[in-house]
Amino acid sequence: MDLFLETDDDPKTLAFVAELNKASDEQLQTPEFEKDRDIVKAMFEREDRLIVPSRRGNWLFDYHRTKDNPLGIWRRLPADQEPRSDADWETVFDLDAFCRQEGKRWIYYGAITCPFEPTLVLLILSDGGSDLLRLIEFDTAARAIVEGGFDTPAARAHASWLSRDEIAYFGSVDENSATRSGWPRVGRRLRRGQNPQDAPVYFEAGKDDVYGSAFSIDPLFWRGKPGERPIEVFFIGHEIGKVSVHLRDGKGEIRRLDLPAEIDYSINHSHILWRVKTDERFPTGSLILQGIAPFSDNLLGEPRVLFTPRDGQSIAQMALLKTWALFIVSDRMVPKFYLFDLTKADAEPEELPLPPELQTVNFRLLDADLTLGEEVLTVIGQGFLLPYSTYRLDLTGRSRKPELVLTGTAPAYFDAEGMRTELLEATSEDGTKVPYHIAFPKTWTKGELPVLMYGYGGFASPLAPYYSGNNGLWLEHGGAYVQAYIRGGGELGPDWHHVAKGRGRHKAFEDFVAVARDLVRRGYTKPSRIACTGGSNGGLLTAVMLTRYPEDFGAVWTRVPVIDMSRFHVFPAGKAWMDEYGNPDVEADLEYMLGYSPLHQVKPTAEISYPPVYIESSSNDDRVHPSHARRFAKRLIEAGHTPLFHEYGSGGHGGAGDSSEQAARLAMGYSFLRQTIMSG
Repeated sequence: MDLFLETDDDPKTLAFVAELNKASDEQLQTPEFEKDRDIVKAMFEREDRLIVPSRRGNWLFDYHRTKDNPLGIWRRLPADQEPRSDADWETVFDLDAFCRQEGKRWIYYGAITCPFEPTLVLLILSDGGSDLLRLIEFDTAARAIVEGGFDTPAARAHASWLSRDEIAYFGSVDENSATRSGWPRVGRRLRRGQNPQDAPVYFEAGKDDVYGSAFSIDPLFWRGKPGERPIEVFFIGHEIGKVSVHLRDGKGEIRRLDLPAEIDYSINHSHILWRVKTDERFPTGSLILQGIAPFSDNLLGEPRVLFTPRDGQSIAQMALLKTWALFIVSDRMVPKFYLFDLTKADAEPEELPLPPELQTVNFRLLDADLTLGEEVLTVIGQGFLLPYSTYRLDLTGRSRKPELVLTGTAPAYFDAEGMRTELLEATSEDGTKVPYHIAFPKTWTKGELPVLMYGYGGFASPLAPYYSGNNGLWLEHGGAYVQAYIRGGGELGPDWHHVAKGRGRHKAFEDFVAVARDLVRRGYTKPSRIACTGGSNGGLLTAVMLTRYPEDFGAVWTRVPVIDMSRFHVFPAGKAWMDEYGNPDVEADLEYMLGYSPLHQVKPTAEISYPPVYIESSSNDDRVHPSHARRFAKRLIEAGHTPLFHEYGSGGHGGAGDSSEQAARLAMGYSFLRQTIMSG
């Protein structure tokens, strides 16, 4: 048995990883690898990038990596100045210096601003890129950690401010505080200096739920009347994608809102905006607006349907501001932006014109503290070959029609002259049309085009076009990049996800290979020139391509993959995935999953020849345990195959790290592709 590989500090595990790491280093760390690594590292550290700041009080804030600060610095600029790269930025927090002082590797994951005093934040620091988060109170005015301030232990955690001196802290600091999935379920009213276990319970989810959370909306910051009680919002993630929303009423009781469980939502001081994922009350994918009245007997007002999708349409982003509802619709992968005025009883959603060249659009608030001008938005648009641009959308006045005002464009990270993109469709095994984008290099030979395919196809997570210098480097090497919008994701609405859940998972696999075959059918390439890559659930997808469809691919690069479908649930995080995949303890579910489980589908070389495979993982990945990747590599070796394998010592599930580490990981993958689909 190879279960010893589930024990990270077992000498046999350490020896196995060291031996395979050495072999992959020897094969992949070529002069071309070093060149790619240095190019990517320089991209991370560019000083002229477009800055998209957050405003706190009278300052703009930006997190930036440099050659001298590969982990990054948090810096600020007076809010009345333009956030240019050559502006006189002032360092607020130097993470590299902090890590040297601590003797430990922390990764910056953001900051939670105190709405009652915006100069105070909780810095979110990940333990080496893992899901374990430490929250440290920091004074941005003094540019220093608050002495005696909040400083929580590294744990799966999240928090929100309840007052100037109190936070709602949800942290898996002990067994009682965590759900069966390891995520926090118990929230406590934590004051400075308190041990989390000693703080009074504020709210708790059930042990069998995935997580619990809470926050408050102080009406003073929403132009309410001074002295009004804050609106307290509580929610429970029962499963991934299933949530219940609760409010504290006028009697102090916490009451659940009468909403379906399968929704996405945004809430403010007066309304809740929610997208339905089933047809329980409205057509699937519809966007619903309802008023809330937390301190009355009827918590919810009458529902109003703002949007009902047609075929191929879905809500890509939505949010409530003080007096506006905003949402972006993906219309067969083309973005459309809508505004709805909450102050007008007869309002209808109005489409905001977008520049036609934008393949993807999203928005964010300029203000991090929600107290000043939160209706001023930064809208970001981009495409595979189009550097991202920022636009200002000012919704503070109603005397003129809202419009986008261009405020900046990112520098080009590669020369896209002569490159092009297309949105195409493949036909899956059951006749479903599956969209995908392809970005072409400048020059290529018909039928011989090296193609790197990327997919995910799970948990309703949608993919969208994005600008990337890393992809640009691949295009400059002469390869094409394909992004496949397969079922299991959320690109075409909730049903696009539902049909590939559980015992429909094979549809995601059939969609992905259909795209690969469509590339061949169109005459662009041949199977030996196609590589696929994906991480996490996408790692499962690509590993299935290896074991189920080896004749359709010339190489497989699988990253932090879910591999053993019989044991994914024995690790805490995996228990949250059973709604998506199935329950291995249920015989019928297990039988179905074993039919595609990559670990169980490996066949010996006497029966099959697999394309080259590169398996990438992280030692401190506490979401998908690295034993999945280790055991897959071992099983392949035992069957006579020769996989490449590399387990990085840090980076966690998302591969976080300093600029050198992140660049090396990508360059190793590109070295693998150069030696496989580029050389054949």
